[in-house]
Order: sequence, then C-alpha cells, then structure tokens
Amino acid sequence: MAKTITYYSHSLIALMIAALITACGQQKQDAAAAMPAMPVSVIDVQPTSIPIRAEAVAQTEGAKEVEVRPRVGGILLKKMFQEGESIKAGQTMFLIDPVPFQIAVQQAEAQLAQQKARIVQTHREAERLKGLLDTQSISQREYDNALSDDSVASATLLQYEALLREAKLNLSYTNVTAPTSGIAGRFQFSEGALVSANTSLLTTIVQLSPIWVRFSLSDSELSALGGQLTSRNVKNIQLVLSDGTEHPESGKLNFSASEIDPALGTQQLRAVFDNANRNLLPGQFVRARITTGTRDGVFVVPQSAVMTGDQGKFVYVAEKDASGKEVATIRPIQEGVWEGKNWVVLGGLNAGDKVIVDNLIKIRPGAAVASHPFGEPPAAAPKTSTKAPTKTSA
Repeated sequence: MAKTITYYSHSLIALMIAALITACGQQKQDAAAAMPAMPVSVIDVQPTSIPIRAEAVAQTEGAKEVEVRPRVGGILLKKMFQEGESIKAGQTMFLIDPVPFQIAVQQAEAQLAQQKARIVQTHREAERLKGLLDTQSISQREYDNALSDDSVASATLLQYEALLREAKLNLSYTNVTAPTSGIAGRFQFSEGALVSANTSLLTTIVQLSPIWVRFSLSDSELSALGGQLTSRNVKNIQLVLSDGTEHPESGKLNFSASEIDPALGTQQLRAVFDNANRNLLPGQFVRARITTGTRDGVFVVPQSAVMTGDQGKFVYVAEKDASGKEVATIRPIQEGVWEGKNWVVLGGLNAGDKVIVDNLIKIRPGAAVASHPFGEPPAAAPKTSTKAPTKTSA
C-alpha cells in the first residue's frame, strides 16, 4: 500500500512540473509575440558611377639630383652660397685657390709667344733658301729641311695654343658653379680644405620643381585598373600626404617599366608633379592615387553595413515577406574596393533595395524590423496596452 501511495505522489509531481514548463513556454511565446519590430536605419541604394583607381605607397625624389665636385684640385678658399637655399644654374658656389692656375696660364702664354717667334724665323729661313735654290747655290736637300722645320714649328704652335686653352679652362674651373638650378645641400668640407679633382664631393643640388614620385603596382592591382599602365590610359594621378590631405596639383605618368619585376611581381612607375609651391620634398613617403577611368552601374554602401560570413560578404536588406511584414533578409554581395568610408558593391543588389546600416548585431535573418531612412529618427512606436491580463478560472 505504501508503494502505491509513493508511486501516485511521484506521478503527481511529474504532472505539476510538466504543467509548469508548459505555462513558462506559453509565457515566452506570448512575450515574443508581443515584442515590437526592431527599428533599423536603411539607405535606398541606387546604381552610380565611381572612378577606377588604386592607391600605392610612393616616395618623392628630385627630378635632378646632382653631385657638385671640383674639376681641378687645390685649396678651397671660400664657400659662396647658403646651405639649403635656392641655387640658380651657373651661380658660383665655391672658389678654389686660382694662383697656381694663373701661373700655368702665364707659362702657356709665354710658350705660345716663343713658338710664334720660332715660326717667323723658320718661315724667313725657308724663303731665303728658296732664292738660293733658284741660283743653285744650295742643294735641294737643304731647302727641303728648311720647309720641314717651318711645318714642324707651325704644328707646335697649334699644340701650344691648345695648352693655353687648357690652362685657361682649368683656371675657370677654380670658380665652381652650379650645374643646375635647385636647392643646395649640406657643405661636405670646410674652407681651407684640400680637395681633389673629380673625386671630392662638395655638396649636392636637388631640383624640386618639377619633382618625381616613384611607386609600383602589383599584377592584381594592374588588372583591376585595366592592365599595364602607360601615359595614354592613366587619366589622373593624385598624391595623398601623410596627414591625409591631398596635394593640390595633379601629376602625369612619365615612366612605366616595360616588364613586371620578377623578384617583386610589380611594375615600376614614376609620375612628375610641377610642385610650383615646393610643398613636396625629396624622400617623402606619400600615397599615389591612380585613376584610369570610371565604372558604371555599381552601388556604394557604408562599410558598417557589410558583414562577413562563411560564404563571403553580405548585407541585410529590409523587405516584405509573404505576409506583408517587413523583415531582415540576408543578401550576398560581390564586393569591390573601398571608396572613402564606403564599400563598392559590384553585384548582389538591385536599385531601390533598402540596405540596413545599424543594429546589425541584434537582428537575425527573418526578424521583424521597422525601417526608417538613415539619419532620421525612427517613427514613434505604437502604444501597448498596460491592462493586466484577465485571470480565468480553472
């Protein structure tokens, strides 16, 4: 009898637990049914056109970077420019002690004058012997020797004239002038130092206007731009500086390698910028933005709206279901490149789609949503009844 009572007690407890679980489940279902639709911001996407472009890390360099070296050796007497200042082509930058070269010029002039006097003598001697040869007072050999001496003297005169020009040229080299216009670099010696011809590096000159910018693009980036870049298919090149601002001037492509570098897998490229205001300095790291054309019929959505799943990129779109209720639907997309703070979508969207841009973590596929335009406050939710539910008797 006791076992029977215990069995009925256990059965009663089980029934009570089952009834309690059923009641809790019903309450959850009622609560879920009573939950309002999630308010979300949406953008109405429309097809648009965007530029076809890519960005690459680039570095500036002077269009001309010249090393200034003396053409003659000697004592460096004076520096005649300010380091870091503008230099014009032909401007005197250094003065090398000219005295030894002045003496060399004087010696060459003396040798030339001596040879000129020698020519007068040999020419007069040849003329005199010619008259004696006519009277057969001398042999033909003596006359021929006189003519040879006169010819050798004339040739030697040419040699001394060349030596004089060389001496004067070396004297002019004691004034070391700027071979090009630009910005002077740091002086590598000090006044009074002994410098050697063609080897001692005195300073450098860098041309800032125009200025070159070197960069490279990978094979995949070139494919996205339409293939190998040349001056014909590049429409525009813009520079983005380290602080994020754009250089005001546009550049032009002035060099493109004829092959892909096998070690790096990139094409070497170079652009030229006027740099009239000299805002760019050689050695700066910038970003080169290359534009080759425009792509039509694409969509632009905020980066925050694009999510990543097992199948790739996707967005949530607010659309009506079969019952007419607005729900969130997953829409896989074919993403392109970034355009500022937006993603470029190449496929997967249609004109007029309402792409959800917020509350993306809270919503799930098929969840009810209440959409409103992005940037506007959501519509006021309908008031719910606060009246307590009526209890029914068992």
